[in-house]
Amino acid sequence: MDKLRVAVLASGRGSNFLAILERIANGEVHAEVKVLIVDKPDAGAIAHAKKYNVPVEFVDFSKFVNREDADKRIKEILDANKIELVVLAGYMRIIRSKELLSAYHNRIINIHPSLLPEFKGSTHAQKDAFESGCKVSGLTIHYVTGDVDGGKIIYQKEVDISDCKTADEVAAKILKEEHNSYSKVIEQIAKQRKG
Repeated sequence: MDKLRVAVLASGRGSNFLAILERIANGEVHAEVKVLIVDKPDAGAIAHAKKYNVPVEFVDFSKFVNREDADKRIKEILDANKIELVVLAGYMRIIRSKELLSAYHNRIINIHPSLLPEFKGSTHAQKDAFESGCKVSGLTIHYVTGDVDGGKIIYQKEVDISDCKTADEVAAKILKEEHNSYSKVIEQIAKQRKG
């Protein structure tokens, strides 16, 4: 059985990316990461890609006239690699290109560290949850659309944060669950694709 062809977009340390690679390597996820696309030349995710022999493409947004053109370059990379699923893993840019969103409709997924619609669009949702006094927060995996954090929800997981003393503790507790949940959803998509 051929594996689901995945591209990962990342901006930072790449801990979710690494968790996905580890689960692919141990056979839990029937997918193959064909390319890592980063928007920062020093993204930590690059080291994980090298360790697992995943090709890396750097899209330098400063070299493009506008965001649409940069997204067009991303689409070219996805098309060239015959990507079936695009996974945003700590990718800190909003995809604006209607062309990219349309071409990969219901094939781009994102993970957000809150129970959407709570803290929708927030880049520090864990801190927001902590400061709001939430006892339960969690994560949401959803399809990416033109509505930021507004695409159809695929999966949600509640996380008890009542014992957390800091926002960093909340973030760490949710991140641990993200590592398990993202891989589960990718495997579910891989299975559905094969019918």
